[in-house]
Amino acid sequence: MSVVLVTGGTRGIGRAIADGFAARGHVVAVVARTEVPDCPHAQLQGDLRDPEVCAAVVDAVVERLGALDVLVNNAGGSPFADAATASARFSTKIVTLNLLAPLFMAQAAYRHMRARGGVIINVASVSGLRASPGTAAYGAAKAGLLNLTKSLAIEWAPDVRVCAVSPGLVATEDAMSHYPDPAAIAATVPLGRFATPQDVANACVWLASPEAAYATGNNLVLDGGGDWPAFLRPGVSK
Repeated sequence: MSVVLVTGGTRGIGRAIADGFAARGHVVAVVARTEVPDCPHAQLQGDLRDPEVCAAVVDAVVERLGALDVLVNNAGGSPFADAATASARFSTKIVTLNLLAPLFMAQAAYRHMRARGGVIINVASVSGLRASPGTAAYGAAKAGLLNLTKSLAIEWAPDVRVCAVSPGLVATEDAMSHYPDPAAIAATVPLGRFATPQDVANACVWLASPEAAYATGNNLVLDGGGDWPAFLRPGVSK
């Protein structure tokens, strides 16, 4: 049984990740900026863009639960913004949330993990692997997160494994309300559907498990096979 901390773990993908670990008997804590009444996991509050808050959150988990074995850096995201007009303040916030906050959390977790071992999983995005029009700062931050994952994996081996998961389209409430025609978009995915939050949770649980003991520095892409190549679309019929 491990102690697991999931950032942004009160809703959406983060909640599914927290629930997935708990269902397998792990002790789970979650941190978000606001508490959620129906969340069954130990809850902490804080803005993870502040490194002092990150350190305090990790210390609190260790004090309350006795250890920290797995950190899942899930908190992140971005609204759409035109890169030509996005303010410096907006872009700074997006990069801090999606890149620097995971670094701050990882640093805080490593101080506790290095003596006993542990796993850090960064939830990245396919936006970090391809162009991210409309969310340029987000895509750039996620690309940086993937590089950070590899760098930390090398620096902190063999004591701490550091991996990433890069989901593509995920059927969260926020995502489904954003797309005007989800069915048409899902049809562009070879598997024919959006990922579910549980798909992402299952990947995180596996990466943290002994079955993935030789995995570090890697990025598990969950995109349902990717997109149909553009040159095939005019003639494709399914």
